Amino acid sequence: MIKPWSITTTLRNPERLRNFLIVAQQIEESEWNLETQIKYQILLIQNRYYGYGSKQFYNNLSQAQIRLIDNMINEINIEQAEKIFNTKNYEDPPMRGRQSLSPLKKLGLVSIVNNAVHITSLGQLFLKDNFDYGEIFLSSFLKWQIPNPLSREYRIEDGYDIKPFVGTIHLINIVNKKWLELNNNPKGISKQEFSLFVPTLVNFSNIEKQAQNIIDLRLEVSGKSRDEQKQILENYKINYAKEFLNDNNPIKVEKLLKNLKDYGDNAIRYFRLTRLFYIRGNGYYVDLEPRRSIEIENLLSFDNAQSLEFSSKEEYLNYLSDITQPKLPWESKEKYIEIITKLVEEIRIYENNLSANLKEILNFNVLSELELKRYIQELRQYRRSLQNRELYIESQNIEKINDYIQTLENIYTYENRPLLLEKLCSLGLNALNDALKIQPNYPVGDDNEPTFTAPANTPDIECYYEVFNSICEVTMLKSRDQWYNEGQPVMRHLRDFETKHNEKDTFCIFIAPKLHRDTINTFFTAVKYEYEGKQQKIIPLTIENFVELLKILIQLKEAGKFLRHIELANLYNEIIERINDVKDSTEWINNIPNIILDWKEKLVS
Repeated sequence: MIKPWSITTTLRNPERLRNFLIVAQQIEESEWNLETQIKYQILLIQNRYYGYGSKQFYNNLSQAQIRLIDNMINEINIEQAEKIFNTKNYEDPPMRGRQSLSPLKKLGLVSIVNNAVHITSLGQLFLKDNFDYGEIFLSSFLKWQIPNPLSREYRIEDGYDIKPFVGTIHLINIVNKKWLELNNNPKGISKQEFSLFVPTLVNFSNIEKQAQNIIDLRLEVSGKSRDEQKQILENYKINYAKEFLNDNNPIKVEKLLKNLKDYGDNAIRYFRLTRLFYIRGNGYYVDLEPRRSIEIENLLSFDNAQSLEFSSKEEYLNYLSDITQPKLPWESKEKYIEIITKLVEEIRIYENNLSANLKEILNFNVLSELELKRYIQELRQYRRSLQNRELYIESQNIEKINDYIQTLENIYTYENRPLLLEKLCSLGLNALNDALKIQPNYPVGDDNEPTFTAPANTPDIECYYEVFNSICEVTMLKSRDQWYNEGQPVMRHLRDFETKHNEKDTFCIFIAPKLHRDTINTFFTAVKYEYEGKQQKIIPLTIENFVELLKILIQLKEAGKFLRHIELANLYNEIIERINDVKDSTEWINNIPNIILDWKEKLVS
C-alpha cells in the first residue's frame, strides 16, 4: 500500500536531532550490531534525550526509576539507564536504537560504513558550536530522495520517484503561476494545502497534477460561506485520502488525514530552516522566498525533482553526506554576481528608508568565486542589521507595543509558542528604551523572521546598553521541566556572557508563563549566594510581569516621557537587592509585582 513521505516522526525538533547526534559520537566506529543498537538507546536514556517527561515511556517503570529520571540533580549512570531500558521489556530491543539513529542516517548526518557507525562531514558540521541550520538542512534536503537504497519502504515499482524538498519547490512555483494566470496574486500554498498535497506528492511526474488539484479546490470553495467551505474541504479530504490509499476503509482514511497534519507541520518546520521558504499571510501560507529567487529559479531549471539511481547504500550515503555535492547551479561567478547585485539593490532601499549612511560596496567583479560567496554572507548579515534597525524604529510606535502586549496575553492561542515568545520578547526589549543593540540568537530567514529557537549553547537574546549589558532567556515551560531545561543552562549562559563582557554589570532576564518553585529556588541561590563562586544578577519575570513593563512604557510615551536604560537598570537592581530583605525565594518572587508598581509610580509621577 502506498503511503505519504515524512521527514521524521521520531524527532520533530531539530535541536533534539543534534542531541541524538552528540550521543552518537559515543558509539562512533563501533560495529552497528544488536549490542551497539541497544547501547545507543541506553545512552540516550542516560542523557535524558529519550524518555524524559514522557508519560508513555514511564509506563511499566517503577516509581523509583521515574523519580530518578525526573530528579535532574543526580546523573543517571549507565547501569541505571540499562535497568530502565530492560524494565521496558521491549519485544525487539535493538529496534529501538535503530529507530533512534534512523533520522540521522536519513538526513546524511550518520552513515554505517563497513557495518561501523560513522559521523559524516555533514554531521561534523552540525556538531560545531557555530553551525548554521540553513547550510546543514539545505545540503541534506536537496539530495534526500525516495526511493533510496537506505529504505525498503519506498520502492520505485510502487510509484515512488521524487526528491520531496525539490518537488515541493516545484509544486509551489507551479501553483503560483496557475493562480496568477487566473488574475490572482500568488500567495504560495496554505498550511492546510501543504499538509494534504505535499506529503502525498510521491512522484515528480505528478507535480503538475497536484498543483491543479490545489487550484481546483480553491475554485470550488471560492464564494462559499465559511460553513460551506468547511464542509466542502472535509468531503474533499476524505475522498482524496480514499483515492490516495485506493481504499475506502474509514479507519485508514482517518489515520492518514491525522498523519498528514503531523507530516506537513513537521516538513514546514524543517524546510523553513533552509531559507528557501518563508511564511506569509499572517502565518497561514508557505511560499518561496523572493530574496532567494536567483537560487530558486536556477534550482528549478537544474533539478526536476526526479530521484537519482545509486548502485549501493554506500554510494547514496557518500553523496548525501558530502557537503561538496552536488555543485549547485548558482555556484558560479556569474550567478554570485547576480545575487550580490540584487542584494545591493535591496540594501539601498533599506538604507534610504532608514536615512542610513550608504555602505561602501566592494568592486565584486574582481573577486574570486570563494570571495564572492563570502561577500554574499557579509551583505546578508549587513542586511539583517538594517532589518533589525527597522524593527527598532517600528517598536517605538505605541500601536506596535499594543500588538506585542495583545499577542503575549493571548500566546496560548498561537502555534509554535516558544519561538513566538522569543520573538516578542526581543521586540519588547527593543521597544523599552535606548539599547545599543538587542540581538536575538534565533536563526532567521532572509525576511528576518525566526525559523527556529536559539541554539542551546547560546543565550536566547543578548542586550547591550551604554552602562550595563544583559541576556534574556525565555521559555514556555511551566512544570519541573522548566528547572531542568533552564536552571543550570541559564546560569551558565549568564556566567559565560559575564566573562566575555566583564567591563559592565550584567543581568539576566528570565521570562516564563509562570515560575516553577525549583527554578525560583535555583535562581535565588545564585543571586543571594553564588554560582561557581560568585553571585549573579538574575531577574525572574512572568510573561504578565513583562507585559506590565510594556504597559508602563505606553503610559510614559503617552505622557511624552522616554524610558532610559538606566531606569530599567534601577528596576533590575531593586529586584536583586530585595533578596536581602526576604526570608525565602517565594517571598522574593511574590515581591516583584510590587517592586514594578513602585518603580512605575516613580516614573509616571
